[in-house]
Amino acid sequence: MQADDVRYLTRKVKGGSLDVHPTEKALVVHYEVEARILGQTGDAMLGERKSCQKIIRLKSLSPNTDIGSLARKVVEECRLISPSKLPEVEQLLFYLQNRKSPTGTGLLPESVSLDEEANINSIDDYVELLYEDVPEKIRGATLILHLARNPDNLEELLQNETALGALARVLREDWKQSVDLATTIIYIFFCFSSFIQFHGLITYYKIGALCMNIIEHELKRYDLWQEELQKKKKNQNLKKEYEKALKKYQGLLTKQEQLLRVALYLLLNLSEDTRTELKMRNKNIVHLLVKTLDRDNEELLVLVVSFLKKLSIFLENKNDMADTDTVEKLAKLVPCEHEDLLNVTLRLLLNLSFDTGLRSKMVQVGLLPKLTTMLGDETQRHLAMRILYHISMDDRFKSMFAYTDCIPQMMKMLFDCVEERMDPELISFCINLAANKRNAQLICEGNGLKMLMKRALKLKDPLMMKVIRNVSQHDGPSKNLFIDYVGDLAAQIGQNEEEEFVIECLGTLANLTIPDLDWELVLKEYNLVPFLKDHLKPGCAEDDLVLEVVIMIGTVSMDDSCAAMLAKSGIIPALIELLNAQQEDDEFVCQIVYVFYQMVFHQATREVIIKETQAPAYLIDLMHDKNAEIRKVCDNTLDIIAEYDEEWGRKIQNEKFRWHNSQWLEMVENRQMDEAEPFMYSDEGEPFLQGGDILERPDLFYSADGIITADSAISPEFFTDFQNGDFIGQQGFPSSAVSDGFGQVAGGPLRPATAYGFRPDEQYYYSYSASR
Repeated sequence: MQADDVRYLTRKVKGGSLDVHPTEKALVVHYEVEARILGQTGDAMLGERKSCQKIIRLKSLSPNTDIGSLARKVVEECRLISPSKLPEVEQLLFYLQNRKSPTGTGLLPESVSLDEEANINSIDDYVELLYEDVPEKIRGATLILHLARNPDNLEELLQNETALGALARVLREDWKQSVDLATTIIYIFFCFSSFIQFHGLITYYKIGALCMNIIEHELKRYDLWQEELQKKKKNQNLKKEYEKALKKYQGLLTKQEQLLRVALYLLLNLSEDTRTELKMRNKNIVHLLVKTLDRDNEELLVLVVSFLKKLSIFLENKNDMADTDTVEKLAKLVPCEHEDLLNVTLRLLLNLSFDTGLRSKMVQVGLLPKLTTMLGDETQRHLAMRILYHISMDDRFKSMFAYTDCIPQMMKMLFDCVEERMDPELISFCINLAANKRNAQLICEGNGLKMLMKRALKLKDPLMMKVIRNVSQHDGPSKNLFIDYVGDLAAQIGQNEEEEFVIECLGTLANLTIPDLDWELVLKEYNLVPFLKDHLKPGCAEDDLVLEVVIMIGTVSMDDSCAAMLAKSGIIPALIELLNAQQEDDEFVCQIVYVFYQMVFHQATREVIIKETQAPAYLIDLMHDKNAEIRKVCDNTLDIIAEYDEEWGRKIQNEKFRWHNSQWLEMVENRQMDEAEPFMYSDEGEPFLQGGDILERPDLFYSADGIITADSAISPEFFTDFQNGDFIGQQGFPSSAVSDGFGQVAGGPLRPATAYGFRPDEQYYYSYSASR
């Protein structure tokens, strides 16, 4: 590439997830940098993406620090952190404020004493002790550890290859002889691992791989100890031996867990390099960590769960956790009195909850009621709600929330919120819950619906209105409560409101298939007909809004007088034009065809559809559509048209015959003809089926299910009454014309289900990245 070809270099920075530093009082900001070289035409010639991280050290953080003020300062000064992440920053700072330092003396074995003064100038003398017996080796390693715990000494220790080599050799050869010796030497290398510039040293001596071998060995020893104890416990004659063995076991367990802690902390530090983390994964680190979850030591569990949380952001590690009993073991830790352990456990569960199978397992092990009770805990509420939100996305589990106190708590949080805009996690959770009928009824209990409606209309909040819309889609007592709010909802349409808000108001009105509702009066009083007609023009608005208008027309057309008013306004030609423009979109086609079905159902609009428009022709074209829902609505609509118009009846009958005949011909062409085939030929060489000519097949012709007699006349026994020109059907009448008393049609097509809330190209209501 010549220099003249290059125009300029672009650099784009994209913020990512936040986490706490594993050993320091610091926040880690993960972000992505994209660099591209553009040519003279502006096209990208070269490009590269790189994942980076920024460490924000918090030297002023102390037990008395005001977390809220510090969080705001961090967000203001770091441009990589979005202001919307302020609650998450506060939560991480609270965690750091209460976390115990991993470099505290708690990692040291109790038998090691640091009373003796250690001097950097005496390092060679300490190394000499490493060549003696085990007690002297422990003493020498302890003195070197005393030096290594001071970061100022690490550079000088690094220059002493003899000391480091001796430590690595002793650890490799003698770690099985003494847990104290192994713990002390690993702690020395852990001090180096706290600084990324020393990771090469640890890799050079292969300390990481050795630590994994030590951890695996200790976990096997733990299993053997458990087996021996159980054998002695079952034998009543060995009661004294059991008590003695138990006391010894507890002492060994304490030392072993100290060793596991320092080894795992070292590996956690090394895993900052993703290539090193991949090597650990290949050595089955996830299995070892999950196995360690059986312990009772809370400090060790905090470390193990933190490590698993960090690993869980990668798909391969998450799959490893899915193959083990990770969720079952984590469920035992929720809730727990240890604040840090509970916090990090919830953060790991949140990362795992992005997986559908693991969400299902969380419900199976009984986490749903446990997480619900934690909504009352302000420190853990945020995390618990996120996990519950993920669970609520699955339709299988929505109904389970009705058997907890989740919904009353959610409603209280909604009404206690004093800010204009709701917490997106809270409102998204409510949207999902309202999609279930039983949950919707609980939401409406008391003044629930009234309070929701009042707040949504006051703030013009589309998300709050989405909750109301989900509630309105369920039949039953909750739907009848909306009669009092029809006018309020209709008043929002066409008032230059935000489009998203109007869509939700329209969708809510369209759901109100209530028999006592006078839609004609509503449309006239709020002058909605011009709005509906104007928004049927292709390209006049976003597709979502246009679709809601079509669905709304289908709902109000259940009222015959309202359908007549719409037909006179010229809405039917507008629908046909829209059908032509959106013929590739099954959602639009299905809802428009349903409007035609409603129109031909009423005498007042039947003639307009049949005589004055080409709607029947379009329906014939769609009667064999690949979409089953479209075919169903078309068939029911064409059945009614055929009964009232002889000419269209013949066309429909011919089209059905043509379709069946083409199917038969295709079958003949693709089938081997031999003597065993059940096909015969007439004298003229024409094929026909055994048992009669193909033209005698009654199922290939249009049938009115017994309405039309052999002479094509409608049987007089069919009709019993006329009411306003519409039939009250008896035996033989198509079920599509029998009213069920609720504005729908018994046996016929109910309003087609929409893809509302389930469009594959639509993102979740609220999304966020997995945490490290």
